[in-house]
Amino acid sequence: MSSEHQEQHADPREQLVLLMRGLGTRTVLYQQFVAASHGLYNNDLKSVDILRETGPITAGELSKITGLATGTITALIDRLEKCGYVRRENDPTDRRRVIIVPVYEHNEEIKNTYSPLHSAMLGLASQYSADELELIMQFIGKASKILEEQIHHLSASRGKTTS
Repeated sequence: MSSEHQEQHADPREQLVLLMRGLGTRTVLYQQFVAASHGLYNNDLKSVDILRETGPITAGELSKITGLATGTITALIDRLEKCGYVRRENDPTDRRRVIIVPVYEHNEEIKNTYSPLHSAMLGLASQYSADELELIMQFIGKASKILEEQIHHLSASRGKTTS
C-alpha cells in the first residue's frame, strides 16, 4: 500500500476494513489455486469447505447456502463424489431426500495441500497471548456473522429482482 493511500485511510478502522477486504481477496485466490491443483472448480472447493462447517446436508441446502442452481449443485456433487470428497446417502427420515456426506478429511492430497498454510497460521497464532487470541477470535466470529447477514441480504435482494 502506498504511503499516499495509507494517509487517505489514517483512521485505523478504515485500515482494518481494507485489510480484511484484502484478506478476503487473498483467501479467494488461494482457494482458486488449491481447487485448480486438485482438478476442481472454485465452487467445488467452497462447497467442500461448507460441508466441513455444516456436516452432512442435502443438495437443496447446499444450493441455498451457495446460491448455485440445483442442476449446478448436482454436477458439482457428481465431481466431488468422483474425486472421493463426498458420498451420497439416503436420508434415514425421508428416503426421497439424499444427504451429501463429506469424506475428504482423510484425503492425503487435501491434507498435504493445506498443511503448509495450516502450519504457517499456527506459527502466526503462537505469536499472540491467549487473551489476544480470544479477542481476535471474537472479532473474526463477529465479522463472519456480519458477512452472513450481508449474504442473506444480497440473496434476498437478488430473489426480489429476479422474480
